[in-house]
Amino acid sequence: MRATNLIYRLAIVLVVLALYGQAGARGAAGADAQDRAADGLAIPTFHCLGLYWSPAGGAAGKEVAVRYRRQGAADWSGGLPIRYNPIPDTEEDLADYRGSIVHLAPATTYEIELALAGTQTTARLAATTWSEEFPLGQTVRASSSGEPLAITESGAPDAWRVYDGRGATIDVRHQHDACIVIDAAYVIVRGFTLKGAGAAGNIARSPIGAIRIDGGHDIVIEDCDVSDWGRLNPKTGFGFDYDSAIYSRVAEVKRLVIQRCKLHHPTYDGSTWYEPKYPTHTMGPQCISLFNTGGNHVIRYNECTSDMEHMYNDIIGGGSNGSYRGSPGADSDIYGNLVSHCWDDGLEVEGGSRNVRVWDNYITQSMMMIGNAAASIGPLYIWRNVVARSQWQPGASGGYFLKMGYAGGEHWMTGHMYIFHNTIFRSDEWLPTGALGGNRIVKHAVSRNNILHVRSPDGRSASEAKENTDNDFDYDLYNGRVPQGHEAHGVRGEPVYEPAAGFDPATGTGRFQLAPTSPGAAAGQPLPNFSSGYTGSAPDVGAHQRGAPPMRFGTRAGQP
Repeated sequence: MRATNLIYRLAIVLVVLALYGQAGARGAAGADAQDRAADGLAIPTFHCLGLYWSPAGGAAGKEVAVRYRRQGAADWSGGLPIRYNPIPDTEEDLADYRGSIVHLAPATTYEIELALAGTQTTARLAATTWSEEFPLGQTVRASSSGEPLAITESGAPDAWRVYDGRGATIDVRHQHDACIVIDAAYVIVRGFTLKGAGAAGNIARSPIGAIRIDGGHDIVIEDCDVSDWGRLNPKTGFGFDYDSAIYSRVAEVKRLVIQRCKLHHPTYDGSTWYEPKYPTHTMGPQCISLFNTGGNHVIRYNECTSDMEHMYNDIIGGGSNGSYRGSPGADSDIYGNLVSHCWDDGLEVEGGSRNVRVWDNYITQSMMMIGNAAASIGPLYIWRNVVARSQWQPGASGGYFLKMGYAGGEHWMTGHMYIFHNTIFRSDEWLPTGALGGNRIVKHAVSRNNILHVRSPDGRSASEAKENTDNDFDYDLYNGRVPQGHEAHGVRGEPVYEPAAGFDPATGTGRFQLAPTSPGAAAGQPLPNFSSGYTGSAPDVGAHQRGAPPMRFGTRAGQP
């Protein structure tokens, strides 16, 4: 499977904007922004559509029902209802109602119907998901080099420019900060082996990137192998913070696809939270760092790995956390990745989190498996992920499945979060001490059908913080503490898995199904558009339904 056919994306968005009006209820565009949002907007990726609508009469307590079908099909499928949630003082929310349809087919046009509860108000729209095949223009064959490659010449929507690095190695031997610098549009960077980014004499705090994106849009980075990047911080004795295999902090960068890359073994180690010489927040290299970019990115089928002597700060992340943008950016997907070896967040999805979707990832040897503090706009969807081995520092466990909480103040905690069908898998003794936020503040979160297996019954499967607001935890399998009044249909107990359950690193596959007699088997709540692959009247809790094929992660995921 090759990179996306993004030729139609700009055209699709422009057509939708023309036909249905750009979503947006407040801000500099003035009062007519609300009118232009009234007909609805859909922003696509390969497998998802982000929905935006500001109907007249929208209000708290009035949900929007969603249904969809392939164009021309007879039958409709139901989507997850969308909640009313305008965010004051920003244009970044785009609309009063925001939500997603997931698990769609690429290169397919869908009809969508939105209906405001208690009214006759509806909207009908059509949108096409991205294709995974696209027309190629000129191909530039790269050769091995000790100098950085500058990509500044763009392709076109109907003729993508391919920079083919298959068989080529760019090793800058720590004499330059980058191996490849991109400032172009409609380009594919394919098959490079990159080493040695990060000039040894550069001790400036600004992070480096082995692949640095300085501008452009519609960029595909695929099948690349990146290692040995980063610089030594003489103050800490560890790698510089945020030195990354792939890095951008350019607001205009949109529609970046990173797929089937191996990002592994940076040059220097990252620090834990409890270093005797330099005790502070973890610091060190990362695999992918995006700061306040334009969003609509896809990060999929990558292997981000290392070892205990070359640990990351976060693995896939960025910032700004307390903001309306953050990382990875609005309308973005992270799925099918294999992620391991960091002292902070395996996946960091923090900031605006507007229609950000995270699913089918395997995350291990991390402190916080997924950082989601805070989600200021939302909704943020986290489902069908498997996490194992939570470790805070050598010889000690453990962090949380989801960090949650706030970043920069509770006023950023205004977006909704949906946490469905995830598994905290007991592969060894390193279970997390907390699941949904430990005892950090959690607001506007819905949890369903998760295995929230923590280290001890004294740990927290869900936060009990007194400041918690507007949460709904239910239908989970849990063994730790949960707040009073929640988990009315949940199951207290510990999971029992089928024989030979676990992750196989040789094949990149995993089996995480419950045994038929396990607590949580057939005990979940069917969730429209999110519960699939089960037989009988109810799904199993957890990420992997009984009878389903093995889950696949990393560069071999998503293939037939």
